[in-house]
Amino acid sequence: LVRLWCRIGVAAVTAGPGVTNTVTAVKNAQMAESPLLLLGGAAATLQKGRGALQDIPQVPLFRTLCKAALSVRAVRDIVPTLRRAIATAMEGTPGPVFVELPIDVLYPFHVVQKEIGGPKTPRGLRGKLVQWYLGNYLQDLFAGAWEPRDPTPLPLRVPTAAPEQVQRCAELLSRARRPLVLVGSQALLPPTPAEELRSALESLGVPCYLGGAARGLLSPECPLLLRQNRRDALRDADLVLLAGTVCDFRLSYGRLFGRGTAVVAVNRNRTQLLRNSDVFWKPRLALQGDPASFMVALARSLQDFSCPREWLERLREAERNKEQRNRDKAAVSPPCHLNPLALLQAVDQVLPPHSLLVADGGDFVGTAAYIVRPRRPLAWLDPGPFGTLGVGGGFALGAKLCRPEAEVWVLYGDGSLGFSLMEFDTFVRHKVPVIALVGNDAGWTQISREQLPLLGSAVGCGLAYSDYHAVAVALGGRGFVLDSAGDTEDTEDSAGDRVVAVLRAAQAECHRGHPVLINALLGQSDFREGSVSV
Repeated sequence: LVRLWCRIGVAAVTAGPGVTNTVTAVKNAQMAESPLLLLGGAAATLQKGRGALQDIPQVPLFRTLCKAALSVRAVRDIVPTLRRAIATAMEGTPGPVFVELPIDVLYPFHVVQKEIGGPKTPRGLRGKLVQWYLGNYLQDLFAGAWEPRDPTPLPLRVPTAAPEQVQRCAELLSRARRPLVLVGSQALLPPTPAEELRSALESLGVPCYLGGAARGLLSPECPLLLRQNRRDALRDADLVLLAGTVCDFRLSYGRLFGRGTAVVAVNRNRTQLLRNSDVFWKPRLALQGDPASFMVALARSLQDFSCPREWLERLREAERNKEQRNRDKAAVSPPCHLNPLALLQAVDQVLPPHSLLVADGGDFVGTAAYIVRPRRPLAWLDPGPFGTLGVGGGFALGAKLCRPEAEVWVLYGDGSLGFSLMEFDTFVRHKVPVIALVGNDAGWTQISREQLPLLGSAVGCGLAYSDYHAVAVALGGRGFVLDSAGDTEDTEDSAGDRVVAVLRAAQAECHRGHPVLINALLGQSDFREGSVSV
């Protein structure tokens, strides 16, 4: 929702376990560079450390997860603290901020006064001191509470590259014979519109790989867009421009670049900018700034630049060959159930221009990343580098509410589905029609791919071909089961035709306002063998 809305996300949770239950989500937001304001309840200030209900030290818990972790101590501080928290979350490299709100700063004056006022006629010196202390505490808690506060947003600071740095990169790029651009999620952050960034990439004419939230930035038909053979392309390129892409496990920590390759890195975060540099790679030019505005400025300074045609054609030829091999693999029927590549090719066939994809899974989603093509910018939502399972239901809900005109698809693995299957109750109650496609191969396949060859056992990796579609129906949605035989095995329709027919039937139900779950039973595939990176 934050990515699509281009604004800060806000979550409010109860104290104690309500706060601790957000730890994974907050860490995911931190690593995905998503601005988030988490408001957490807390025990009254006077009761902290005294055994109050759900009282734990919450602020220290979030200091390593958030850009800031704050606690409000007086009513007058609520607005200034929230203003500062929102600005902190959104500026620079966006991320989460935690604000703790004890109940005594939230309740009305008369309620707090009644709860902590003490006896009306105190006895002895001790009683009088306690009454004096509580009275002063109450006065300080509400002092200035009714004075007007400035609620306007604070100005945001976004780092930008200097003009001379843009010019230096332009000089390097103009001399390159085999340039390559890798665009990461950070390039889709505000304030630069996605359309402006796309125009800049098209103007430069340099072949591009798109990762994370940047998928869909270029149209599927764009000749600059590459999705296959990235390792080979990085090895052969003489200049690589990392626009918001980080040299972490996704780039083998920087070990994929060829010897002598000039690497230009642009990132808002200095730590991410230089991740693993001088260990496995060394940047020719490292610029701390917003990748999108940098690419726009670079395109303006290189209006006469033309990428060598033979380099682009070489990459396109390799792309065509790899996609043909994928089609050949998709044509092979497994001993039972569906070929996952064939299923995903059918999904890509039926996706409309206004579709939006949510990725929540391991092996099945990893395959989908090579087959299914997002149709427009910000039309692919995944958890980001933390790889959190279970985001599907929440992401789909936010995406559909933010873009009600979009046809929202959730690509689930059967393992990840277990984390948010009950959100179908939410979809039904709030009339949020989405389509969930479950790649049901009866296992934690991404784990078993590595575990079985390594340990000789798939213990703990087995699931069942469960009737997940029946759960969706029981909650008020619509459900389809999709198998290689299907419901039309006595007709002359091919398996591919049957798959497409079920997918289109699911789309029709979704357009009628019903959330839909397609339980696709999958056979085994070797498409992703050896693909797990850690």
